[in-house]
Amino acid sequence: DLVSYERKHNDANGEDGNDGESHNRSSHYGVEGPTDDPEINEVRQRQRRNIITTLLLSQGVPMLLGGDELGRTQHGNNNAYCQDNDVSWFDWEHTDVEFLAFCREVVQLRRAHPVFRQRRWFQGRKIRDVADMAWYRYDGVEMSDDDWNEGHAASVGVFMNGDLAIPDPYGEMVVDDSFFLVFNASETELEWTLPEARLAKQWIVELDTGGSAATGDEWQPGAVLSVPSRTVVVLRAPHP
Repeated sequence: DLVSYERKHNDANGEDGNDGESHNRSSHYGVEGPTDDPEINEVRQRQRRNIITTLLLSQGVPMLLGGDELGRTQHGNNNAYCQDNDVSWFDWEHTDVEFLAFCREVVQLRRAHPVFRQRRWFQGRKIRDVADMAWYRYDGVEMSDDDWNEGHAASVGVFMNGDLAIPDPYGEMVVDDSFFLVFNASETELEWTLPEARLAKQWIVELDTGGSAATGDEWQPGAVLSVPSRTVVVLRAPHP
């Protein structure tokens, strides 16, 4: 519903549509509710992949509403507390199997790499002369304070250092691959310059929500990657 409705549809709740939050941070991308328009549906599918990727690869405990991974809908009703019917039920026969498979892929990526589920806050500290986390512009330059104040900016890259320098519950030091995540939330394709060799000698595509880069594609530091509009690309640098 987050990518299919811009306003609540709560009339069936019997409160004259006055219940539920009216300030929905959502978009339907051209049509309110279901549509047969292939372009709108493609954008919606991509945005769902972007949202789940951003959530599952964030630090902390991911909070999913049951059914999000199945493509469950409440048909725009954002306050279905009183609906013991198909508005709130799980429709197992119409599970979005492709999206479920994508969600499993991202979950497996998170489980395999502790860099995405650290036990301590990032501090921006140097580990072997490389920061534990750093943010980048599309031209490959590390972001400054002024860049963060650019209200129109719709793209960002984040580097996560795999040399975590923190112990696991058994006292063993945790070492992982490093990652670079590219977020292009703009409506245009961007030519994205990958970070310099100081961060990694090679980048391998692990995930691309826009489908422009295949999993396993290899890129060199400083290479220019074409990132489609509304796309997240996850690249991995193997630990030496």
